[in-house]
Amino acid sequence: MEGYGLYLMLSLPALLLGLWAQFKVRSAFNRNAQIRTYSGMTGAQVARRILDANGLYNVQVERVDGFLSDHYDPRHRVLRLSPDVYGGNSLAAAGVAAHEAGHALQHAQGYVPLALRSAMVPTVQIGSWLGPIIFIVGLLMINVIGPSLAWLGLILFAAVAAFAVVTLPVEFDASRRAKRLLVAENILVPQEMGGVNAVLNAAALTYVAAAVQAISTLLYYAMLLLGSSRE
Repeated sequence: MEGYGLYLMLSLPALLLGLWAQFKVRSAFNRNAQIRTYSGMTGAQVARRILDANGLYNVQVERVDGFLSDHYDPRHRVLRLSPDVYGGNSLAAAGVAAHEAGHALQHAQGYVPLALRSAMVPTVQIGSWLGPIIFIVGLLMINVIGPSLAWLGLILFAAVAAFAVVTLPVEFDASRRAKRLLVAENILVPQEMGGVNAVLNAAALTYVAAAVQAISTLLYYAMLLLGSSRE
């Protein structure tokens, strides 16, 4: 019961923040997806304009299925945009496309947090699913084999929390670049930036929520392990 109460105390606020963030980003995107830009440029055209203006002719822009599945693939140098963004000529589409183009610029300019995040991906892929399994097994067997296995699981999951934290400056910087470039490249006029800001700021909140959730789960695991070790 104590463990359950501890879990609620640490995880419930993070879970509620995550749900609120998801609601905010969907609401902001859907609202501003109804507002056509003065230029009439689609998200694909916005991304292409920004990439070409910065000499990134070798970065391709592709359409990918899914809602808000937009992302930049640094391994293949491809910017993938969801249908609503790729073909949409709205404020929401322009903001998301410019944000992803911002990641391509980060990659080209050797932005350190992006390089660090990319280097962490293999470890995070392992730690996100294997870490909790190893931790639980180690916790159950702590009286037999000691705490070493549980600590290993905790360390693996810590990589997930670190990844979420490193993601924050990467995403914040991409949004900052997007907001500046949309006006600098004459894609949007300043009066249109309110809608873009709403979308990108809401999206930023989802990354903050993910970091809070990862850290709260890590703290929960650590407190469980420390409590079991003292028994």
